[in-house]
Amino acid sequence: MFQSLDPLLHSELRLAVMSLLINIEEADFVYIQEKTQATSGNLSVQLDKLEKAGYIESEKAFFGKRPRTTCRILPKGKQAFADYVEALKSYIG
Repeated sequence: MFQSLDPLLHSELRLAVMSLLINIEEADFVYIQEKTQATSGNLSVQLDKLEKAGYIESEKAFFGKRPRTTCRILPKGKQAFADYVEALKSYIG
């Protein structure tokens, strides 16, 4: 029987963001944008959705005079990602 997939993680861009963050401690907005090839606006919206769900946290600061947003995956996000991967296995196994 197929397990249900987390609809929040089933989005290509949100899944890509979580895949990046699961392997590194933190990443800034520019790095995530470069790796995902997302537009600034779309990435901002998707990061906000992940943050509201409690999967990631973001910190806004300034690096010199430039704004910098840094994102980190939270324990709830790590668990959601692990559950998503396990659920996917039910589709291919």
